[in-house]
Amino acid sequence: MDIAGYIGFYLITGPLLVLVTIGLWKLFEKAGRPGWESLIPVYNTYIILKLSGRPWWLLLLLLIPGINLIVGLGIMIDFIKSYGKFKMSQNAAVTLLPFIYLPKWGFDKNTRYLGQSASVDFYEEHQYDLQKSSTREWTEAIIFAVVAATLIRSLFIEAYTIPTPSMESSLLVGDFLFVSKINYGARLPMTPVAFPFAHHTMPLTGGKAYWDGIKLPYFRLPGFGDVKKGDVVVFNYPMDADSPLYRPVDKRENYIKRCQGTPGDTLSLLNARVYINGKAAITPPNGEMEYMVRNNGSSFNRQAARDLHLSDIQQFTNQDFMLNTTARSAALLKQQPDIKSVRPNIRFNGVYDPEVFPHDPHFRWNVDNFGPIIIPKKGWTIKLDSLTLPIYRRAIEVYEHNKLQTNGNNISINGKAANRYTFKLNYYFMMGDNRHNSEDSRFWGFVPEDHIVGKALFVWMSWDAETHHIRWSRLMRMIR
Repeated sequence: MDIAGYIGFYLITGPLLVLVTIGLWKLFEKAGRPGWESLIPVYNTYIILKLSGRPWWLLLLLLIPGINLIVGLGIMIDFIKSYGKFKMSQNAAVTLLPFIYLPKWGFDKNTRYLGQSASVDFYEEHQYDLQKSSTREWTEAIIFAVVAATLIRSLFIEAYTIPTPSMESSLLVGDFLFVSKINYGARLPMTPVAFPFAHHTMPLTGGKAYWDGIKLPYFRLPGFGDVKKGDVVVFNYPMDADSPLYRPVDKRENYIKRCQGTPGDTLSLLNARVYINGKAAITPPNGEMEYMVRNNGSSFNRQAARDLHLSDIQQFTNQDFMLNTTARSAALLKQQPDIKSVRPNIRFNGVYDPEVFPHDPHFRWNVDNFGPIIIPKKGWTIKLDSLTLPIYRRAIEVYEHNKLQTNGNNISINGKAANRYTFKLNYYFMMGDNRHNSEDSRFWGFVPEDHIVGKALFVWMSWDAETHHIRWSRLMRMIR
């Protein structure tokens, strides 16, 4: 989060926290406590627990991400019950709008402290008020289930489905994955007002499943570690920032690829082989690419194609085919008696592909011969010129929210002349294991750190849509 993000965050939340504190001050005084106790963080929560009759050790649960939200809501609901606020609407009020209702009840002459809501005496005295109808019990159970599931999905682990073949054969279409949010640290919601369990689009209606009237700055909880080269990562598709979608970061489409380069790395591809800082990277053993196959003119063996997981088969002549498969399957195919040759279909070095990032003829790159390119790192300063701008302009403008203008050789950022720029975020280079059938960083550039969702852990279910059968051999398979 940059300085502007912090300023914006506190401009929004600061006045609301002041209103909450004023409400607690007045409510503390109603209970015979000094109002100033509401000003001291942590201690004020201890006083709330004491007034409610709850044990002090609940403070420890407030240190656990995810659990602290549920416990915190429970503490506040118990607290307002001590003031006679038993209705479900009042519980919702302190949960959703505490900055309005805590001051309201604090200044309300009819609101008074009734005692510790968690005590036996309080329950016996207000037993009638505390009784719940079956409708309310079901409603509260459903709300709790939705809140708990949302917190688990947001902060701990979430299920995803592989919809495209960009990661084959490492991951197959129809694989169902669990993705960990805690490995890299859970990213807190940036667009908090959204329909539960819908990502960016409402089911059936097709409308937006979120309201972007409230946007919070990027913040990530501590995790077990950082994104590493070779990790299979779920992230938000960076190009959804553009027209016509203009989606907020956390509502952009979920993509899954393998991290090939981390912040500060120099990455290149030479004849479809990835090199990091001049050293050849490990090629995923189950990754696929295109091969040119020539046989003796006989019809292609479809059963062999299925056994070897050959896909996207295209025939050019009665002898020549192009297909996708793994290096291992290509070696086995080459041993077939009717096969004359099998060779990788690699693009020539120096042949410019305008669809490949950075889409500039000065960089004669293609999907198999790309770079070298330096992946931006937080705090890294670059010189701005005609060679660096095509590569880093999108990161500066779109991901780091600057207004960059050029006039001949003159460059300005946010209205000020600039010949250098220092990055505020870390970036990553993501690629699909199916090298010739993947839309990835070779086409649209870097993935900013605020787009990272989580690390793919294992396949818990796999469904083959062609055969309508479960792929039993893939169940509970760890992702490597």
